[in-house]
Amino acid sequence: MEQTQYTPANYKSSQSVRWCPGCGDHAILNSLHKAMATVGVPPHMTAVISGIGCSSRLPYYMNTYGFHTIHGRAAAIATGFKVARPDMTVWQISGDGDGLAIGGNHFIHAVRRNIDINMLLFNNKIYGLTKGQYSPTSDRGFVSKSSPYGTTEDPFIPAELVFGARGNFFARSIDVELQISQEVLVAAARHKGASVVEILQNCVIFNHGIHNFITDKEHRAERTIHLVHGEKMLFGKDNEMGLVRDGFLLKAVKVGEEGYTMDDVLVHDAHTPSNFLHQQLAMMDGHDLPLALGVIRDVDSPAYDQAVEEQVAEVRARKNFSSLRDMVLAGETWTVE
Repeated sequence: MEQTQYTPANYKSSQSVRWCPGCGDHAILNSLHKAMATVGVPPHMTAVISGIGCSSRLPYYMNTYGFHTIHGRAAAIATGFKVARPDMTVWQISGDGDGLAIGGNHFIHAVRRNIDINMLLFNNKIYGLTKGQYSPTSDRGFVSKSSPYGTTEDPFIPAELVFGARGNFFARSIDVELQISQEVLVAAARHKGASVVEILQNCVIFNHGIHNFITDKEHRAERTIHLVHGEKMLFGKDNEMGLVRDGFLLKAVKVGEEGYTMDDVLVHDAHTPSNFLHQQLAMMDGHDLPLALGVIRDVDSPAYDQAVEEQVAEVRARKNFSSLRDMVLAGETWTVE
């Protein structure tokens, strides 16, 4: 009899984890094990596919099917896997270098096609495995081994790429926010279509503290906001701050001051088809407005793999194909002697 309830231990492999002590990947792995147990898809119906990089070692630590692929191609291989086996749950693991540099083209097209894969983007703004070069998400002026005088380019903002590719699911968490990480990973797994989860992750060796402005315990409550569908957009240590409309823009106010009441504070609607407000929320960076965590957008839309499966079944039935050979020989053929 197949097991119907799972624990995180069911998804853990017996391999020793080989990330650096203190690496944020440990926390993300822990959150993923717990999220998988909550969703309850059997390990043998789950595949974890990665590219190249520190984060891409994650499949080794999963008691599921796994594929440690080549640099930047995780999304392409995850796409092929999902189309071939639409009955399986597919997780794709990439870092900001693997996923947005050499893999950037595959990333945007997987999102555009709306393939039902769960794409986890570990963003530490550095190439860690290759020992400290700047990445596509490194800030302008960032000094690294490959930019000793500072970068002279602006970074990609992952959320901006997702919305530019007409994405229907985007969420964000921080490696140290375990509960929020589990929450968004569960939501990503339950969403039908491409799900992108950006997790701000700390590299203790080559970019230690890069997210401290956001993650510092003393200021985290004022510089982040946990968005929950159907709830008021409140933040601050005592939820005394809220987000309101200011013309076409957003504004942070203190509830009860300057005439602002709780009625003025916006309610988060992750399911509205319009991405106008979702994009504004996703672009907040923790300075003038708090960085948005949680599920920012979660909208139903036809999934590519499901449409392909239905199309194949329809053509097979109409053309009476039972094999690839039948299909090849159905049209004009030539005999070469």
